[in-house]
Amino acid sequence: MERASRVLAKLKLANGDVSPEQIATAAWAVAVGSTIARHSSVVGLVRNRLVVEVEDAIWQRQLWSLRSQILRSLDNALGQPPVVTDLEFRVAGPQRKPVQVSVTRQQQSNVPQPDQDEADAIRDPMFRMIYRAARKKATA
Repeated sequence: MERASRVLAKLKLANGDVSPEQIATAAWAVAVGSTIARHSSVVGLVRNRLVVEVEDAIWQRQLWSLRSQILRSLDNALGQPPVVTDLEFRVAGPQRKPVQVSVTRQQQSNVPQPDQDEADAIRDPMFRMIYRAARKKATA
């Protein structure tokens, strides 16, 4: 049974639904295995060079030493003609922290004021009613 990436590579798609880059990206995890795939990700295909981002310089050196084996494995996964003839390993930049969102006026209005009932901040009317009943029971 042939791999789907080989079948897709052989197809002559008139409207170009599947690009060589998408085929190479899909074949990466199959070619290198799950362990390497967890520590790397395909950035893109530039001409026939597959650009791969890795976690750190250690992974970069290790994968560079395995480059010829990975290329053979990619050729087996992709079939003929060869889509990928070279590999480039880049160290991923530092991960950015998520952007902190400031409190908007609407969110500030949900914060109970000293003269307001804190139950008014509850959106759901049923939960608001249950909260008020439980508070009343607890204070009585």
